[in-house]
Amino acid sequence: MWTLFSDLGSWLVSGEQWSGTDGIGHRLLEHLQYSLLATLIAAVIALPVGLLIGHTGKGAFLAINLASFGRALPTVGLVVLVFLAAGLSMTPVYVALVALAVPAIVTNTYAGMTAVDPEVRDAARGQGMRGHQVLFRVELPLAMPLVMTGLRLALIQVVSTATIAAYVSFGGLGRYVFDGLAQRDLVQVLGGAVLVAVVAIVLDLALSGLQRALFRHRPATR
Repeated sequence: MWTLFSDLGSWLVSGEQWSGTDGIGHRLLEHLQYSLLATLIAAVIALPVGLLIGHTGKGAFLAINLASFGRALPTVGLVVLVFLAAGLSMTPVYVALVALAVPAIVTNTYAGMTAVDPEVRDAARGQGMRGHQVLFRVELPLAMPLVMTGLRLALIQVVSTATIAAYVSFGGLGRYVFDGLAQRDLVQVLGGAVLVAVVAIVLDLALSGLQRALFRHRPATR
């Protein structure tokens, strides 16, 4: 066991392991590219849905259950299904990652909107604000802590799952996991898993710290 951890340490700090297109630096950038783009696409889809159902109170049951359906789908199975339909491209990976990220964003955005005190909404309308003004000037600012929580959770889930890009012969840190399994190289498999875990933890801590700094003095919404 100690030999394994010693070999892992040597693998992680090896200069050769950090250079070239197969190096950790390059694979890390690929992994972050897949993760950030998938989360951005999911946010473009999910944020308007969460804001709309939270603002109007209509369609919440249907929207949340449809979004949560993506969470229940087996990620690798979805990749294979889209791969068979779309061929060898990154499309299957992005479809699976977006489907994974959407539920967290929709549910947290909706929760943030419903947590806004109804009296605050009524006061805004009493001042003559229209529906979209109430949404963007009152409800959304108050809901932002939970909205950001949804984005943070979605990104961490995507980062942890983006290893599936290697399943269809693309890059990212999952390359070490799948190549290591194929080569029966336990050190490489463990190294890939550790790198993914470290990236997810670092991003979670960074985003949590940013969220606390931005909303430290935000009053409760209810």
